[in-house]
Amino acid sequence: MGAVKYLLDTHVFLWAVQKDVMLSNTAKIALSDASAVKYVSSISAYEIMYKYKLGKLAEYAYVAENYLSILKAFGSYELPINTLHTHLAGSLDWSHRDPFDRFLAAQASVENLTLITNDTAFDSLPLVKLLW
Repeated sequence: MGAVKYLLDTHVFLWAVQKDVMLSNTAKIALSDASAVKYVSSISAYEIMYKYKLGKLAEYAYVAENYLSILKAFGSYELPINTLHTHLAGSLDWSHRDPFDRFLAAQASVENLTLITNDTAFDSLPLVKLLW
């Protein structure tokens, strides 16, 4: 059957690396499973830095400034964006307009990954498997 594969929403990655209490117990268990494969989208790197530069993520300065080393230390893999992802993200029949979420939904769908997220906007998108 193979290992379970997860895509972490940006906030989940931030909360997980800082051991934040905002993570659900289900998410904590999934993230602590040594056999699970954890991916973080390259769009999350952009979102973190973009929002940090806007002053919205001041509490995550260390993560923003040391993103790649933290990604590796956390034991997760970068999921680059490709043309299949961008095409699906742009064509989703979904009223949600957040471009970061659209990319995450497309990547989770194309790569057959379970998206770990606390964002209820994904609930209306049946093509994405969710965990929280």
